[in-house]
Amino acid sequence: MTRKTIAAIPAALLLGAAMFHFYGGHTVPASQPALVAITPENLSNVGDAFNDANGDVRLVMLLSAT
Repeated sequence: MTRKTIAAIPAALLLGAAMFHFYGGHTVPASQPALVAITPENLSNVGDAFNDANGDVRLVMLLSAT
């Protein structure tokens, strides 16, 4: 292993730990509704909530692992 590879491993671990710390939690601020897993059974509720917030800024993100 070269020195660059040896130095990159701790940097990658540190970056992964930082990302998990900031983005890996399951808690939300008190003013925000709880997190919800979208399933086929509650998909209509998500659509209704999206449509009810027509005066607010709305954001839809589609994330795919492929």
